[in-house]
Amino acid sequence: MVLFSEDHNQETRRRGRIEVICGSMFSGKTEELIRRLKRAKIAKQRVEIFKPAIDIRYSDADVVSHDSNSIASTPVDSSASILLFTSEIDVVGIDEAQFFDNGLLDVCNELANNGVRVIIAGLDMDFRGKPFGPMPQLCAIADEVSKVHAICVKCGQLASFSHRTVKNDKQVLLGETAEYEPLCRTCYQKALEADREP
Repeated sequence: MVLFSEDHNQETRRRGRIEVICGSMFSGKTEELIRRLKRAKIAKQRVEIFKPAIDIRYSDADVVSHDSNSIASTPVDSSASILLFTSEIDVVGIDEAQFFDNGLLDVCNELANNGVRVIIAGLDMDFRGKPFGPMPQLCAIADEVSKVHAICVKCGQLASFSHRTVKNDKQVLLGETAEYEPLCRTCYQKALEADREP
C-alpha cells in the first residue's frame, strides 16, 4: 500500500492561479500560450481558449501565432462571456488580453479562486509605450508573470517596444510586420524622434 504525504496531497489538489505572458509584438507571447495549453491537454486537463472577437488576422476562430502554430479557440465580445463557457474546465487560456475590457480582472480572479489555472497572453504596452488595456492590472494580480522579448530589427538587442510604422493614432490597430516592428528602448526612442520630424 502506498501512503502519500500531506505535501503530495496538497500538490495534487486543483489549485487556481493566474499566469501572464507579456511583451512586445513578435516576442512569442502567443507561441508560449499555445505551448502551455497543449501541455495541459497532453496532461488530460480540460482546456478552453478565448480570444477577442475583433482579432481575425489569421483566423476567425483559432488562436494563431506569427509562426503559424494554432489552437482552437472561442472568440468572445466581452470578458463576461468567458464565464459562460468555463464550467467543468481546468485551464483557461486568453490571448490578446489587451483588447478586452477591464472586467477581465474580475473574471480571471473568479476563475482562479474557483481552482482554474488561467493563462493570459497580451501586449503590456501600446505603440506609444503606454500600459495597454487591463494588462498592467493583470500583471499585478498574477501569481506568475513572464515577460518575453522580441529581437530589435534595427540593432539585434532584446526588444520590448512595438513601434508602429504607419501613420495612425488609434490605440487599437490590428497589424503585422507591415504595420509594426519590434525595437529596443534606444532604437524606439530614435524612431519616435524620427516620427515627430516634419
